[in-house]
Amino acid sequence: MADRPYLVALALVEFGGKRALPLSGQSQPESVAESDDPGDAGRTLALELLTRLWQRSDEAPMQRAAAEASLLLVEIPLEVMSEKLPILKAAWIAGGETDVLLRSLQELAIRAWTLSIAKYEPLRFVAWP
Repeated sequence: MADRPYLVALALVEFGGKRALPLSGQSQPESVAESDDPGDAGRTLALELLTRLWQRSDEAPMQRAAAEASLLLVEIPLEVMSEKLPILKAAWIAGGETDVLLRSLQELAIRAWTLSIAKYEPLRFVAWP
């Protein structure tokens, strides 16, 4: 069980000038196939997270905090999810450097994507970085 990967959608945002890093994740039976698209599991996690962000936007104005890297989908080992991600999240929310958080996520991730959409096109996952 410990070697099962974890797929996590996360958003680096500010609500009313305060940082937040909401996430949505799910354990996977196996690693995401080597492709540009993490499949239905990735789309479902992204939709859940975006819906939560949309609902929370009633509380205060929302702004992306890391440009294109503000909405990420990362595949990470379970131990990273349970041990390291909470520490990175807390440090960033407390005022840590965004570049440090993003570099740390890149180092820890098995695979990572940003999400992109263009007018009249479906949601697209783009390999990150």
